[in-house]
Amino acid sequence: MQRDELDEGRSPGNLIPALPDDCSEEDADEERRPIFSSQILPGLLFLLTVFTVLWAGAYQTNTNPLVGPWNFLAGEPAVLWKGIPFAATLLGILVTHELGHYVLSRMHGVPTSLPLFVPGLPHFVGTFGAIIRMRAPLTDRRALFDIGVAGPIAGFVVAVVALVIGLRWSTVVPIQTSYGLHLGEPLLLQFLSWLVLGPLSPTADVVLHPIGFAAWFGLFITSLNLLPIGQLDGGHVAYALWGPRQRSVAVALVPILMLFGWLGWKGWFLWVGLAGMMGLAHPPVVNPDRELGGTRLLIGWMALAIFALTFSWEPFVLR
Repeated sequence: MQRDELDEGRSPGNLIPALPDDCSEEDADEERRPIFSSQILPGLLFLLTVFTVLWAGAYQTNTNPLVGPWNFLAGEPAVLWKGIPFAATLLGILVTHELGHYVLSRMHGVPTSLPLFVPGLPHFVGTFGAIIRMRAPLTDRRALFDIGVAGPIAGFVVAVVALVIGLRWSTVVPIQTSYGLHLGEPLLLQFLSWLVLGPLSPTADVVLHPIGFAAWFGLFITSLNLLPIGQLDGGHVAYALWGPRQRSVAVALVPILMLFGWLGWKGWFLWVGLAGMMGLAHPPVVNPDRELGGTRLLIGWMALAIFALTFSWEPFVLR
């Protein structure tokens, strides 16, 4: 997930001190920031997230529902290493996603922080994702589009490769013996499952390998980020493609998500609430009239296709 933040005094109408010829604005911005917030804090948060995701991956091997994550780890600390397949896959997807934003931000000369990963509880996946903070207004539609679309596409590529590997190591079981949390099946998962595992009978179910589950969650995060709302990645892309019409698309999407929440996964109500807090409309860019060009338009439609292939209206089902 990406978030834009503008520092005070950096609006287009304010005077900006001249920089030396051999010093870029990004470098000067980093020099002005305390080393703790610009380098140490991102590193500490990443290491803590590595630990919590490892813990979550290990806890997924727990077969006793009466044992909580803390007792599970305290009883046998070496079990933490069982979480490596899940953690390496999920973090690989998330890091690639955030690096896509970071690299394109630097290429467009936008002062950008290192990714700030958010550790989470080990009960499920162990992280709440990551954010990148941009400290200057985006100059035009091309920069907005490139920065917004780079993360989802980069993470999507890694997630697809991981999903194919995970499906190869997954197990097909009779559906009547499966229990607990069932995952939604977006179109991409259905297609790759058919491609890797072959046609399944109506009485069969797939128990995903930890690598496959991490890949599924990576695709789920990709679809959430591509929602064309506010300053989500999808909001960046939608505004770059359609301008102010992005708000109309976001407004039309809200009742649809609420309907999905009423019929299935209640988490959609939370997303609608967060969307209301962030704002449905994307803020304007400095130069909105610059043409995207044919290549970017094609990539934009590819991003919309990725959203359609990874979206599941009921991602989690308890049986």
